[in-house]
Amino acid sequence: MLKGINFKNLIDAGDPVALGKFYSEGGADELVFLDITATEDNRKTLRDLVERIAREINIPFTVGGGIKSISDIRELLTVGADKISIGSIAVRNPSFVKEASEYFGSQCIVISVDAKKKDAGWEVYINGGRNATGIDAILFSKEMEKLGAGELLVNSLDRDGTKKGFDIELLNRICEVVNIPVIASSGAGAVEDFIKVFNETNVDATLAVSIFHKGDISVRGLKKVLQKNNLQIRL
Repeated sequence: MLKGINFKNLIDAGDPVALGKFYSEGGADELVFLDITATEDNRKTLRDLVERIAREINIPFTVGGGIKSISDIRELLTVGADKISIGSIAVRNPSFVKEASEYFGSQCIVISVDAKKKDAGWEVYINGGRNATGIDAILFSKEMEKLGAGELLVNSLDRDGTKKGFDIELLNRICEVVNIPVIASSGAGAVEDFIKVFNETNVDATLAVSIFHKGDISVRGLKKVLQKNNLQIRL
């Protein structure tokens, strides 16, 4: 499993199967596996790896990376994924989002919004955060909801791996224009970052990697702290 900073300089963070089992048993509510180099490398998400991870966990499992067709989605759902995260194809062919959500149901389709600050707004990037699109991230998020997406996974390219906290402004702007669940990703470095994002935005969930991989705090430990701060958390 690889993790980097600003979606670059990827380093080995451990075996994804073992980590999946560890988090499933450690109190995580869901597991997200994003093969962020799949589109850039022009290959599909690692099917066999997804199947191996699915066998070891008993929580909802979202998988993304290299999705290009309905058959790609069907294949991953067949081997154990519960939801599919799509990003680059949603930008290149927005109608695919409508097709996929109608075929599999909105609850199955998660849109990965990879956004980077630009002037007074945020620009959508594709290919694992490598290529700018010129598309406004706020308008894109709103369009994805209209096309049938069930959730938005918002990745801040400016905050990814930095441990400087979630991008509160970006998350609030997106939450203001959509009525579907928003998952905050990128930037978590301390317990206070989670408390802040839940108190200052309307996000429905948070996603974090480095803070857990490096043992800064456990998932259950974090949940207990959040509960003590009067946040509704499933323990």
